Amino acid sequence: MTTNHVDVLLVGAGIMSATLGVLLKQLDPTLKLAIVEQLDDVAQESTSGWNNAGTGHAAYCELNYTQQNPDGTVNADKAFAINASFETTLQFWSSLVNQGILPEPSAFINPTPHISFVWGQSNVDYLRARYAALKSHHLFKDMEYSEDRAVLTEWMPLVMDGRDPDQPVAATRVKYGSDVNFGALCRYLIHALKDQGEFALLLKHKVKAMERLEDGKWQLSLDSAEGKTVYTSDFVFLGAGGGSLPLLQMSKIPEGDGYGGFPVSGQWLACKNPAVVNQHLAKVYGKASIGAPPMSVPHLDTRVIDGEHALLFGPFAGFSTKFLKQGSIFDVILSLRPKNLWPMLKVGLTSFDLIRYLVSEVLQTEKSRLAALRDYYPNAQDEDWQLLIAGQRVQIIKSDPKLGGKLEFGTEVVAAADGSLAALLGASPGASIAVPAMVQVVERCFKEKLATPEWQARMKQLIPSYGQSLIKDADLLARVRQHTLSTLGLNPV
Repeated sequence: MTTNHVDVLLVGAGIMSATLGVLLKQLDPTLKLAIVEQLDDVAQESTSGWNNAGTGHAAYCELNYTQQNPDGTVNADKAFAINASFETTLQFWSSLVNQGILPEPSAFINPTPHISFVWGQSNVDYLRARYAALKSHHLFKDMEYSEDRAVLTEWMPLVMDGRDPDQPVAATRVKYGSDVNFGALCRYLIHALKDQGEFALLLKHKVKAMERLEDGKWQLSLDSAEGKTVYTSDFVFLGAGGGSLPLLQMSKIPEGDGYGGFPVSGQWLACKNPAVVNQHLAKVYGKASIGAPPMSVPHLDTRVIDGEHALLFGPFAGFSTKFLKQGSIFDVILSLRPKNLWPMLKVGLTSFDLIRYLVSEVLQTEKSRLAALRDYYPNAQDEDWQLLIAGQRVQIIKSDPKLGGKLEFGTEVVAAADGSLAALLGASPGASIAVPAMVQVVERCFKEKLATPEWQARMKQLIPSYGQSLIKDADLLARVRQHTLSTLGLNPV
């Protein structure tokens, strides 16, 4: 049996592996790479355009990034960090567009205003305080705020038409928000890897075993219809969405001890009726229900997926024991280990609000889902909307010295101490932070190479703000934002 060797082996053909592969190839074109995917095509799980919201998460509209303090003020620190991270992503994509590696930007990203919308006096007061906290910072200087119903009707006519005229309402808007087709973007990135050479895409190959060899390399045994294949690699990245946790456990690196996963499924109401779709050009986010995970914040979204225009509303969460949409109902049980059993039990025993929320979501009827839609679109007609199954997300559970176990709603890079393997766990804000997350992988796992003048110079070409703070440097932010908005066609009309 032949053993193949590559410098970098990426498991999972989604946006994370595609981003890391292109980033590494940009830093060193001589690297030999391979991507392993158990399905028959790329971008079929969470990266698929219909399996996620497509929001370029910049904290413009997502209220869960700005928590209200007991005194009524709003803490915006997380929003600043998320916004700066997405600016990093936009710089990388702009660089690839300028090089001709990515096509004309409208093939994967489209300008879509980001709006936060609330109703009820207490929520209006909150949004006003949020606006004050954000608007004063240069990252959010272009944010608009209004309680004027005529202005809000101009911003989002479907949302305002038929609404109670006595209901207090407010909204903020950033015109240069974006809708991203991460599935298309992933396919373009992988196509670019093929064009550069020294690259193999192994579809319908499943990782069956993984071990560390005496020489420090990793050996992975792959199964396919053609039989068994063996690959060795100096570096392995586990970017398989919900499937990353079982692979991390298979690696047996001590850094992965104690991690568990809490899977959350999702559904959308979708509308493709042009008479309705053409009246709404925005992503309108509201406030989450008590106990709801961040991925379940309700929103009414313009989507452009492979040239098809649609509206999505949701997502409606549910519980599934699968880690992947096309996974096994035994995934949670098979992931149990002595070192993660207690953290998972503690989270299960203490997450009453989340469990109550998920039970209520699972029990929802078509009528109740449409009623939730009418909170955002009062005149919605039942026949215009159909239910779609969204992607599967696995939230991180890890041990905590005080709580015993902790449920995390973000993403986290788990890396071997020697940098030979890294895994990306978690779900939100997902694909939007693919670039900063993969830069973090490079920083942790390719330290010596990144310290060289060649890699430093190339990183600065790809991401002009690299090594500097967009949160602190207003002039730098103005320069890079002007370039990325122009390059990607996101300038407001």
